[in-house]
Amino acid sequence: MLRVVLDTSVLVAGLRSKQGASNALLVLVAEQEIKPLVTTSLFLEYEEVLLRAEHRLVTGMSEADVAGFLAALASASEGVEVHFQWRPQLSDPADEMVLEAAINGHADALVTHNIADFAEAARRFGLRVVTPGDLLKELKT
Repeated sequence: MLRVVLDTSVLVAGLRSKQGASNALLVLVAEQEIKPLVTTSLFLEYEEVLLRAEHRLVTGMSEADVAGFLAALASASEGVEVHFQWRPQLSDPADEMVLEAAINGHADALVTHNIADFAEAARRFGLRVVTPGDLLKELKT
């Protein structure tokens, strides 16, 4: 099973549109085809971002719906303990927890819409960074 770290932007996109690659990855998580890796701090970021009114308005999700989604995601995910922090590695400090989850969890890939934000640090750590669409193409071949 492919073990991946999903950037918060992937969750947001997946819930905002049922048509895109991000949503297809969430379906694969639910079908246990891929295993998300999460740290406590990353999961708390997921919660904070998904509970924002602007995202709930677009998705039509209530706070209870978001809580249910996160509970399902938590049960499908593998927890990662952060043993080492390599900060700073990225230009956006908010992305550091995503990178740390991938490195500490020995992820097969970090999935994001922001490849450029992670590219240089990913090379240093031998981490594969892919978009949701590219990962889906790989999985279908």
